[in-house]
Amino acid sequence: MVTRNELIEKYLKFFKSKKHKEIPNSSLIPENDPTALFISAGMHPLVPYLLGQPHPQGKRLVNIQKCIRTTDIEEVGDEYHHTFFEMVGNWSLNDYWKKQAIEYSIEFLTKVLKISKNKISITCFKGNKDAKKDTESANIWDSLGIKKIKFLGKKDNWWGPTGKTGPCGPDTEMFVNNVEIWNDVFMEYNKDSKGNYIPAKQKNIDTGMGVERTLAILNDFEDNYLTEIWKPLINQIEKLSKKTYGKDKEITKFMRIIADHIKASVFILAENILPSNTEQGYVLRRLIRRATRYGNKLKIKNFTKQIAEPVFSIYSDYTELKNKNKILQELEKEEEKFLRTLEKGLNRFSKLTKNKKNLSGKDSFLLYQSFGFPIEMIEEECKKNKIKFSKKEFEKEVSRHQIISRTATEGRFKSGLADDSEKTTRLHTATHLLITALRKVLKNKNIIQRGSNITAERLRLDFSFPRKITQEELKKIEDLVNNQIKKSCNIIKKEMSPQEAKKQGALGIFDKKYKDKVYVYCIEDFSKEICAGPHVKNTCELGKFKILKEQSSSEGVRRIKAVLT
Repeated sequence: MVTRNELIEKYLKFFKSKKHKEIPNSSLIPENDPTALFISAGMHPLVPYLLGQPHPQGKRLVNIQKCIRTTDIEEVGDEYHHTFFEMVGNWSLNDYWKKQAIEYSIEFLTKVLKISKNKISITCFKGNKDAKKDTESANIWDSLGIKKIKFLGKKDNWWGPTGKTGPCGPDTEMFVNNVEIWNDVFMEYNKDSKGNYIPAKQKNIDTGMGVERTLAILNDFEDNYLTEIWKPLINQIEKLSKKTYGKDKEITKFMRIIADHIKASVFILAENILPSNTEQGYVLRRLIRRATRYGNKLKIKNFTKQIAEPVFSIYSDYTELKNKNKILQELEKEEEKFLRTLEKGLNRFSKLTKNKKNLSGKDSFLLYQSFGFPIEMIEEECKKNKIKFSKKEFEKEVSRHQIISRTATEGRFKSGLADDSEKTTRLHTATHLLITALRKVLKNKNIIQRGSNITAERLRLDFSFPRKITQEELKKIEDLVNNQIKKSCNIIKKEMSPQEAKKQGALGIFDKKYKDKVYVYCIEDFSKEICAGPHVKNTCELGKFKILKEQSSSEGVRRIKAVLT
């Protein structure tokens, strides 16, 4: 039996032997990311370096990255979809290219993981009007003894860009017994604002292998949930529900959803995100409530804490899970809150159907979305009260909502992850000034950035602080930032060790995240912060800073929106 720890250790050891430097497993909450709610791929934290900034660890990188993907929550319940997952990946930043990347892949699969070449098949990009057929990759695979090679279109064998413009290129996917195990992306093009695909000045290799799926393949499971990283959660659900996993198709689906959503919730809570009605908090609330809803179907209540318990031992290498008691308390609190909401939903059902013979699609969707009523519960209540209910109307509303939700999520991810325009760069630099001004004016050295969203139009900064900031304080913060802009301060990038950065008072969370070298951006004697950029060269380039709004983001977190004019 191959374990998670063994797989990860083998991967990291192999690529370190090929002169790759291990980089840290980043927070699930993107740092200085203009658009995304969560880190959703291993390459996500590396965007500045894929765009050309030199990485302090060099041109060859390897890591394991925890991810949350929210675009297909509704798909969870089959053998392989997950909301939380881990990816191992290796990168070349304008160093080795296709031949070496593919050679590393086949060597790791066959020599380290001991997978027979006969079980491996490959897909490559078949080409289109924008980019040529990737015969180069196919020929390399063929020369290495892999004969099962298929050419597929852009939908299957092309990656990116993440936004409307940026790095992108063909990929080659590896399958073991027809199940995808690995993907090598060749970022050899840049898509410009006119839609043209231009050969990139910096060519990158970006690879990704899902730990969950790979473990299942290596242990001859067709179901990811039978591996050691899921089975303890499934066992807990079996014990509480007195039902057996794998016997009944529907019950098995419910168990997978509960296990998946509870695990993802634990990791989101570990990032100090609390359930709410906005952004990351909304995703968390949705996951806990959905798990609770499916728990009801299995006739179990007050269970989330017990299902979550094994997560802490399975992932004992994650220091962020050390706050176990708080995580379990928040799970329990949200579960209880939702059960009360269900009671309110029954009252709302009575009002919606009073003196009526029908329940409309919109009203039934309200019960589903706002009060967590499963479709079966809506049907049962309607039958009990002799109310006509159109399942088709309800499904139309669900479908419409999913399209809106998916578009919004994808739009958020695509709207500017790779945006390093002049306006965004100016606002990014202003964010450094703002966080330091907050600490100085509010006389609180514990203020740290908890997320940001920077577009070409405005910046939005989330930061830890327990109360509303007064208008007088906001004016002082604004004035302090503008004073630094007027001083025409130079911005200097310095490379140093994390220990030296800490010694010099640079802002940053000093844990295992940082390795041998970091970049510290210094705005003269005002601000020092570890960052990946991009920045202007002098604060005089910024213009005038103006705070538009200050509000609560979540418990213990405030939010400021500001512009440069």
